[in-house]
Amino acid sequence: MSNPLVYSTESGRIKPTEAPEQIIKGDGIVRIQRQVSGRKGKGVSVITGLALPTVELEKIASELKKRCGCGGSVKNGTIEIQGENRELLKQLLQQKGYQVKLAGG
Repeated sequence: MSNPLVYSTESGRIKPTEAPEQIIKGDGIVRIQRQVSGRKGKGVSVITGLALPTVELEKIASELKKRCGCGGSVKNGTIEIQGENRELLKQLLQQKGYQVKLAGG
């Protein structure tokens, strides 16, 4: 049940409370897999298992994109990097101290 109160004479405009950001928990192993389904045959490297807030994921994704020289995005707690750079991504994440496995084909 939501609070219909929008304005109070004591405190002014009442802002809706935001839900805390969800952090996806994992087993401590970062997995990199290759996906082509639904992408018109173009390969994408999907990185899962990083139990970090979205802001931190975006920072890591930005650095990985720069190092690989390609585009990408952060969606639903995963990082998608365009192209098939799994070996390079594995090296970069291991340098950051993550335990990395290549998953799938």
